[in-house]
Amino acid sequence: MYGEPQHYGDPPQLIPANHLKFHHPYFTPQEIEKLSDKQRGKLSITQEEKARQQACGFIEAVGLGIGFPRKTIATAQNLYHRFYLFFPRKDFGYHDVCLGAMFVSSKMHDTLKKPRDILMVAYAVRFPELAAKAKSMGGELEMDPTTVESDRQRLLAVERLMLECICFNFTARLPFPYVIKICRAFGASKKLSKLAYRLAIDSFRTLVNLSYPPHVVALGCLYLAALLQSFERGTSPEREGKHTSHSIAATLSKSGDWGKQFHAHIADIEEIAHAVIDLLIAFSQSQNPAANTSPATPSSPHPHLSRSGHGHGTPAPVYAPYKADQLIRLKIVMRETEHPPRARESVAAEEPDYDANSSPFYRGEATVRYMFAPADMVDDPS
Repeated sequence: MYGEPQHYGDPPQLIPANHLKFHHPYFTPQEIEKLSDKQRGKLSITQEEKARQQACGFIEAVGLGIGFPRKTIATAQNLYHRFYLFFPRKDFGYHDVCLGAMFVSSKMHDTLKKPRDILMVAYAVRFPELAAKAKSMGGELEMDPTTVESDRQRLLAVERLMLECICFNFTARLPFPYVIKICRAFGASKKLSKLAYRLAIDSFRTLVNLSYPPHVVALGCLYLAALLQSFERGTSPEREGKHTSHSIAATLSKSGDWGKQFHAHIADIEEIAHAVIDLLIAFSQSQNPAANTSPATPSSPHPHLSRSGHGHGTPAPVYAPYKADQLIRLKIVMRETEHPPRARESVAAEEPDYDANSSPFYRGEATVRYMFAPADMVDDPS
């Protein structure tokens, strides 16, 4: 009756889980190396890096072609890297993984596209001759419906596995807003800030975003940008309220108050700078003439229609306006003045591991509980 206290039973208990999967937002470089070695198979490190750049270029081309914002493209590239830490490269083609990563990323950033829309743009990237023919006839790219449906099913299958990789944690933190804020805090010029932002974009072609939080990646990109603009160049007078590249590079090259202010370690930003400059050196040494142009240049407004048709995603260009010998000289100087690596402890209770064959999506008798944080940060996972 109204006005009388209601008595309810105890809340239902959680169903006991056969397995617990903890989300690991970041991994130590040693963990990444160990997991990569396990999933690489018969590929050499050089072949794996080539495949990684090929896939990142494919994601870049499809993402720009479909109109995804930079945050969606960058997150998709990071999801691609994460996926191959847990699943063998030989078992999953990189086209399927790339498309699955873009589909998940589009959900994470509320830029959702249907799988068929992503597939159609991907076909245009992989088969530019068919795209050019369809465009000349004023129609849509025509593909065999059976092929499209088969590719769609593989995309959805990879999506399910990728959701396992992130433990259904849709949080995505990116370095781009931090680049703007940190550049403003250091009084960087507009030119230097743009270069740091461009390097942050290229950082997603490496594994640094799996090892370091976004504000540390932003600092590393600003440090490298300042080095690139000041190396083997004369000093220029400071403008009021602005600091030169030389002064910013000198500040970040040694420990100081900035470390406490931004909660970062000098050894970490040096590791990030080395990873990105290695990427620039590799592309500067490449025989591909497009490697020295930005994907945003007017000469290539539609990268998904300008690829050579080999059935593979040609790596989209990296911003590398510097000559390889100059970059190598800078890297040598950086190695001579670098600090010893920082000892990092893993937050994982045990070695992070996944087995594609034991996926809960294929085991109806098992119950898996996904936790949004590492084991040490969960109060009571039971």
